[in-house]
Amino acid sequence: MSILGVNGALADVYQYANRAQKTATNGTSFTEQLQKTGETGASKADAYTEYLKQRYGAGVSIQNVGKDQRSMDNIGAGTAGTGNVVIASNILEQMANDPEKAAYYEKKIQDYFNSVPRFQAELSAMGHEIHSSGIVIHPDGTVTHYISGDLKPEVRAKIEAKIKAEDEEKAKRKRRYQELSQEAAQKRKQEMEIAYKKRSMTELIANQAAETSRITYAGTPETMSSVIEAYGMSALTMPGILK
Repeated sequence: MSILGVNGALADVYQYANRAQKTATNGTSFTEQLQKTGETGASKADAYTEYLKQRYGAGVSIQNVGKDQRSMDNIGAGTAGTGNVVIASNILEQMANDPEKAAYYEKKIQDYFNSVPRFQAELSAMGHEIHSSGIVIHPDGTVTHYISGDLKPEVRAKIEAKIKAEDEEKAKRKRRYQELSQEAAQKRKQEMEIAYKKRSMTELIANQAAETSRITYAGTPETMSSVIEAYGMSALTMPGILK
């Protein structure tokens, strides 16, 4: 075992930790973590993962996440809070073995945590709340921030109340339109019935007048000649017959 119980395989990480990462947030140094690792026989990657959890919290996880939208949606749905740090396994190995890589990505992680209060305030001003957010270091080394959230309950309630009021107003206008349509249809029906009755009455009066003006002559065969003669004389006296 080398100094502080760190074996030869972990010596280079110990030197890096002693130079660049003296103390984690809970007061446990990376050096002390590596000492425990050497005593238990754990790998450098395991020791470094434990160190990251001590520094950034229990939200640190090691998994490979794609950059496609579906993969990011899944990680957003599968995490909670704002302390999520997702690191690809190959990148973790690089960080555990290369101090420069570790410093580079740890700066990225810290930048994310530093930005959380700002985007929380911005989203809150827009009426939203964060359900989950974090930083993802992908297998190709690129870094993505993600945020998953929704409207604040009070904002959602206000919007739903407004939508409900608008729907009720639309339903009210629709009912009124239907009522006016029914009234108009009933009025048209009544007007048509009145017009029909007037026309029928006019036709009836005209028929009765025609019947009244029609002259009917009746008699025995012996008297028909005198009837015809009387009709002919009356016709000759009608206007337009004699000129």
